[in-house]
Amino acid sequence: MFLLILLLLLASMMFFGILSYSLGRKKTTNPKLTGMLGAVLGLFPLLGVIFLIVLVLKADITVPSFPQG
Repeated sequence: MFLLILLLLLASMMFFGILSYSLGRKKTTNPKLTGMLGAVLGLFPLLGVIFLIVLVLKADITVPSFPQG
C-alpha cells in the first residue's frame, strides 16, 4: 500500500513537472525553475493544478529583437 502511494506521488510530480516545464518555456524566462517548482507542487495535486492554471493564464513572453551590427 505504501509503495502504491509513493508511486502515485512520483507520477504526480513527473506529470506536473513536465507540464510546468513545457508551459514555462513559452511563458517564463527560466523554464527549469518553473518545472522544478511544478514538480514540487505536484506533491500536493491541488497546488499543482492551481500553478498550472496560473501558467496557462500568464501571457507569453516576447523575445526582444536586438539590432544587427
